[in-house]
Amino acid sequence: MPEVTLNINGRGYSLSCDEGQEARLKEVAAYVNSRLKSISSSGAATDSSHLLVLTSLVLADEIFDLRDDVAEIEEQARYLQGNAPAAQLPFDEDDALVAQAIDHLAGKIEQIAARIQKA
Repeated sequence: MPEVTLNINGRGYSLSCDEGQEARLKEVAAYVNSRLKSISSSGAATDSSHLLVLTSLVLADEIFDLRDDVAEIEEQARYLQGNAPAAQLPFDEDDALVAQAIDHLAGKIEQIAARIQKA
């Protein structure tokens, strides 16, 4: 299992990941670090621990918003598929795939955030 060293808030964290997921883990870590820096520059945190908690909450809020969006799209699709002619549907199979991908990514972000919090 490959190990990747990530830099978040000026600290290095070594994490194991699945083969082939190294670049993805680095990309997610860069996103987390950028959100952390954004929150840090706002002056909202009093110390490193507070900053990490605020960043985790902001990221979790983003995940919840994405899940709400996916649930709304799925609900609309079920309703419209049952009550409207196919030609009138505002979205297609690609939209359903995008919704599934967003849900999958939200789950991955949660997994990575949990691993980072354990480090």
